Amino acid sequence: MEHRELGRSGILLPPVMFGANVFGWTADAVMSFRLLDALAEAGLNAIDTADAYSRWVPGHTGGESEAIIGVWLKQCGGRDKVIIATKVGMDLGPGRNGLSKARIIAACEESLIRLQTDYIDLYQAHRDDEQTPLEETLEAFAGLIKAGKVRAIGASNYSCDRLRQALEVSTTHGLPRYESLQPHYNLMERKIFEDELAPFCLEHDVGVINYYGLAAGFLTGKYRSEADLGKSQRGAGAKNT
Repeated sequence: MEHRELGRSGILLPPVMFGANVFGWTADAVMSFRLLDALAEAGLNAIDTADAYSRWVPGHTGGESEAIIGVWLKQCGGRDKVIIATKVGMDLGPGRNGLSKARIIAACEESLIRLQTDYIDLYQAHRDDEQTPLEETLEAFAGLIKAGKVRAIGASNYSCDRLRQALEVSTTHGLPRYESLQPHYNLMERKIFEDELAPFCLEHDVGVINYYGLAAGFLTGKYRSEADLGKSQRGAGAKNT
């Protein structure tokens, strides 16, 4: 299978990365393990998750997806054959949000425990935190890379201006740079990425791992009328697509 380098990180990814926000939500542990086994058999060894998955479910606190992946990793072995990407920065409760140095360091330790691994291949800022200086955020990531707990870093939901500023800070201060961007992008919703972010990422060798690639399920064809939206827990997300 073809693999491509993620930015300038040296990490090689297949052309499709699996989004694991359904784990512990619409896919229970048994189904999640079946999906992960099928992915491994097909050679699709890159999995994207986040510490916030799936806090939106009643009774959940976040980390449910990471915990399922961690059990699977321990059972199947071969950690070096799997690329694990996770994220930090979403609101998980009082004192557990944003991209401050303290939050990033604490969140990384929590994710490593849930994932039952000693390193994260790609650690991503889940969303921009304008209240924290970019230098502080990138210095925190640098410390994790130096400690061997993270291989490369990426950004999610950053505007073109903020991504540009982040790369400039990395260059000016000799800090690791965001090697990837995870934008909202699919065939139905193109403008947010194509107008500015796409040419910028191409110019600066920033890898792209989009989310909502199937427009919240709309592009699968399973929502033919408004009545179909109630057939899935994610149906409401396709209503305005």
